[in-house]
Amino acid sequence: MGAVLELRGLTKHFGGVKAVQSVDMKVEPGSITALIGPNGAGKTTCFNMITGHYVPTAGDLIYRGGEAEERLNGLRADQIAKLRIARTFQNIRLCPEQTVLDNVRIGFHTRSRSAPWQVLLNTPSFRAEEAEMTASARAFLEFVGLDASQETGIEALLADSLPYGDKRLLEIARALASNPSLLLLDEPAAGMNPQETETLMDLIRKVRDHGITVFLIEHDMKLVMEISDYVVVLDHGEKIAEGKPAEVRENPKVVAAYLGQEESDRRSERLTKVKLEESGADPAPETSASGGEATEASPDAVDGPTDEETP
Repeated sequence: MGAVLELRGLTKHFGGVKAVQSVDMKVEPGSITALIGPNGAGKTTCFNMITGHYVPTAGDLIYRGGEAEERLNGLRADQIAKLRIARTFQNIRLCPEQTVLDNVRIGFHTRSRSAPWQVLLNTPSFRAEEAEMTASARAFLEFVGLDASQETGIEALLADSLPYGDKRLLEIARALASNPSLLLLDEPAAGMNPQETETLMDLIRKVRDHGITVFLIEHDMKLVMEISDYVVVLDHGEKIAEGKPAEVRENPKVVAAYLGQEESDRRSERLTKVKLEESGADPAPETSASGGEATEASPDAVDGPTDEETP
């Protein structure tokens, strides 16, 4: 079958700003793939192109999650949703004045079979479909961990009345209601406390185990490193690294992108020292900023923090 989603030279310019530049990557079926990078790296811009909110300046988006290979370039968001691609947003986008249950039912719009005249006449087939959607919506609420039993009454609450973490789960339930084969999650753990994040991690694994490929953007590195099968890193709109989580975590380019070059150099020095000590070799003499060997400080020198002690 090949990759569910393939980005080929994906590029997006906003005037003179190169938000995404010639990005190549693949999302394999049945995987959890993470797209990471510093703020402004172009991650959400990639998601917006995949889901039809932006049209790429150049490159191709190839999708193989349906019956045939599809080129997503130029398709509208609703057309892409019908191809079984769903997403959540960095800033939660629920219908706050609608009930929890109705927010999930919205996700079924791509699967509705009733014609407008059947809705207007309230035909038996329309009522049967409505009952089916309501039962399925309750099942999706249960799936994401929101108790939809009559005792809790949660399905009748307004979406805006839910705690923040539950709103995140509700948005995922709505996305799942569209029956996706590819689910895009844009910073799903943003604003969550550690306990909520652990619950979210279990849910993402559960979604993957039910045959849905997951492609996520996330800044919580604990989440990314623990649940991802593959990680792609962007910086200033360009791909700088990709691979298994352990490989990406130790990549000097990734460390530099997140922490800055100075901290990256310090980290590399510390890792080198540890490896030398483990091998029993003598560490190389430290060098001064001018390139020569560092000399022992004079007793008359003014006391102050050394470079290594500086935060």
